Amino acid sequence: MGFVIFGDSACNLPRAQLEQFQVQTISFSIEMEGKLVPCPKYPEAFDGKAYYDYLRNKGVVKTSLLPAGQIMEAFRPTLAAGEDILYITLSSGISGTVSSALQAAQLLAEEFPQRTVRVFDSLGAGLGTGLLIGRAADYRAAGLDLTATCQALEKDRENLCEYFTVDDLMFLRRTGRVSGVAATLGTMLHLKPILRGDEHGHITVCNKVRGRKRAMEVFAELYRKRAAAPETQRVYISHGDCLADAQTLAQMVEAIAKPKELIISMHEPLTGAHTGPGMLALFFLSGGGR
Repeated sequence: MGFVIFGDSACNLPRAQLEQFQVQTISFSIEMEGKLVPCPKYPEAFDGKAYYDYLRNKGVVKTSLLPAGQIMEAFRPTLAAGEDILYITLSSGISGTVSSALQAAQLLAEEFPQRTVRVFDSLGAGLGTGLLIGRAADYRAAGLDLTATCQALEKDRENLCEYFTVDDLMFLRRTGRVSGVAATLGTMLHLKPILRGDEHGHITVCNKVRGRKRAMEVFAELYRKRAAAPETQRVYISHGDCLADAQTLAQMVEAIAKPKELIISMHEPLTGAHTGPGMLALFFLSGGGR
């Protein structure tokens, strides 16, 4: 029996891939100047330059989780049509959306007792979640059922590599990722943190380097050392309105080992509010853990 894959707007997948993977999405909302603004379901519908310019000009964006009621509303038509659901979510390490989704699934089980809703915590963010959604679509296309797909995704999740850097440490300071003193000092010294999503879905600093160019070189070296059979993979790069850097990183990656597919995308607004303009990220699968 087949199943329907759901993601949310934070998965950051381009429209073409959402359609290719036959994925339905639920939109987060952000608050800007006191107004609640739905996030676009795919990055092409998002004016990234205007958004990141707003952040550059000290604009404040507030974020929140997806409420259970909104998730239930999105799921009901699929369940009513007699189909099961796999929802691959933003990491529980940075969002309460997993808890909302589990609550929604429990309530919907009473309403649709013959149907199954599986909530899969990606322990990732942005295109890290999107990468797992693509893998789920591949498994479904290969004939795996819902249970077998989740089992295969668990292995992929263990090997999900998400590396990123930011242009302005002060955005991380606002979210408590670095102290105010460290943020100020790092900015003065042009230090760029190399951050990653760890095995618990939290953001951690794994290195600090001087300058943007060196940060990209570190990304390329991590890809060289860690990417498993890149010719069979989809590799993703996202950016907070720094397309030239993203394209340079893509060239560096392809010079090392050209992946099956390499996708560059503007980074979506929900988690982009925390990483700020100039964020640059690389996503791929390793053969030996995160």
